[in-house]
Amino acid sequence: MSRPPRGPIDPVVCVLTKRGRLTVAEPLFQPGDRISLPGKALGDGRIGDIVLIGGGKRGARVIRRIGRPDIARDVLEALMLDQGLRRSFPRRVEEEASEVVKDGARHLSFKNRRDLRDLPTFTIDPIDARDFDDAISAQEEDGGRARVWVHIADVSAYVDPDGVLELEAFRRGTSVYVPGAVEPMLPQALSNDACSLRPHVDRLAVTVEMELEGAEVRSVAFHRSTIRSDARLNYDQVDEVFAERERAAEPWARPLAVARRVATALYEARQARGSALEVESTEPSFEFDERGDVVAVHHDEQTESHRVIEHLMILANEQVAELLTERKVPTLYRVHERPDPRAVKALVAKLEALDVPTPPLPEELAPQQAADAVGEISRMVAAYVRETGRGKFSFPSLVLRALKKAYYSPQNLGHAGLASPCYCHFTSPIRRYPDLVVHRGLLAALGVDDARPHAAEMEEAVAAASAAERRALDVERSALDVCFAFLLQRRLRDDRDQEFEGEITGVIGAGVFVRFGQEGFEGFLPRRRIRGDRYHLNETETALIGEHTGRAMRLGDPVTVQVDNVDAPRGRVDLYMVTDG
Repeated sequence: MSRPPRGPIDPVVCVLTKRGRLTVAEPLFQPGDRISLPGKALGDGRIGDIVLIGGGKRGARVIRRIGRPDIARDVLEALMLDQGLRRSFPRRVEEEASEVVKDGARHLSFKNRRDLRDLPTFTIDPIDARDFDDAISAQEEDGGRARVWVHIADVSAYVDPDGVLELEAFRRGTSVYVPGAVEPMLPQALSNDACSLRPHVDRLAVTVEMELEGAEVRSVAFHRSTIRSDARLNYDQVDEVFAERERAAEPWARPLAVARRVATALYEARQARGSALEVESTEPSFEFDERGDVVAVHHDEQTESHRVIEHLMILANEQVAELLTERKVPTLYRVHERPDPRAVKALVAKLEALDVPTPPLPEELAPQQAADAVGEISRMVAAYVRETGRGKFSFPSLVLRALKKAYYSPQNLGHAGLASPCYCHFTSPIRRYPDLVVHRGLLAALGVDDARPHAAEMEEAVAAASAAERRALDVERSALDVCFAFLLQRRLRDDRDQEFEGEITGVIGAGVFVRFGQEGFEGFLPRRRIRGDRYHLNETETALIGEHTGRAMRLGDPVTVQVDNVDAPRGRVDLYMVTDG
């Protein structure tokens, strides 16, 4: 059914189609009625185009042509617009950003700043990174100690709490990353230039300086600083150095070695706490051709170079959170509550049903015991997967689903996943608004800035940041589904009937989810497509069990599938099961 809208409509992404003599706009991502459009409302839109439809009293019209539904990059752009991302900044925001960058000479004065430009300093980021929040300096001290400086971009020097940049950063809440594109929290004049810790240029930073003996912090100091990065390193390059296949250059060779030694000690100490999780994961990265089609995917594993940066950033976050707690400064903590004991017992029941080793649990499980148990379970699951190759994707996910989700809070409730009693987000202020709030609290506590956050503002900031985080995760997850679906469609061009080996990664009453192929495609195998029996979900929700044969289709089990249908713009894949014989 198509209808002309009777009043103002919210912008909606549609595909233009013909229905008889009518031109109609069919919603691409969300369910909804078709919208009939007169010829004069089409603008530069053509039949088959993805367009953004809006309108007011004069009726619906095409307010933007986005592209074609058979081009992945166009669909990703449409997806972001459909989720309410603006894809550009208001003119006043861009103007304010340009003004504060032009005024950078004043900001770069060394008044009330520690001049750390002579320290050998480096960044380590993905090879395609555009903005650099954090940099590292490190040196050996007497007695086997080490001194580490974690430098974070001083975004607060450029974002006036009373300006339009602040309002826009608050509204966006976070940068949103999809393959090949980003919706930044801050305009590029700041995110990619003035605030980005690029090599060989002076940059404003907030620095956490720590003296460590092993993993123990013996002293800590905080500075508003000026730094100059000597090298822009990437993870692959650093892993080559660690593997001794490439030689580290001066002046960052020795600092990198010290940072590596400190990060190793931090990792070992965190593992010794017992509650810290061990969950290995990979991040897909996609290649596009000039047209905008997905042509390949790579799965980036968490390597030692990633862990060096991760553990140093965690340590800096903890030190800042501890200071703000001691000084009773209002801020946003990153909280991860201990798991519900009932969820941990349910997790053990699921793993036992899947023949995965688990530790014994006491009859009565206290919250801290539950946290300790999940840490041990995660390590046992990781070891089992490494030894058997079974459940590589499904079993770690089971562990994660048993946990409560991390969130922002004005109260410090600790971070169970990191086994940290006090934690906040401080290290990514270019792309996360909560980090900017934490920076202002820290600088106020140090007496070097009067933009002290108020307790009454924290609840509003929590609600906005949490909503922005959920939206970003939804968009990013949907974007990955779209890219995988387009890549699968490309793979099937020459052979629609090819078979794929896969692993069951999810089980519900209606069927099973399967990860398949070397690329890591994902699809749904409906229960009705599983021949030879009638299948029902078991009590632990870990398997479909055949009513007559007793055959089980369990999480982690291998399965051979063929593709029934690919709806690439919506990221949906339906599967057939390949039967024996």
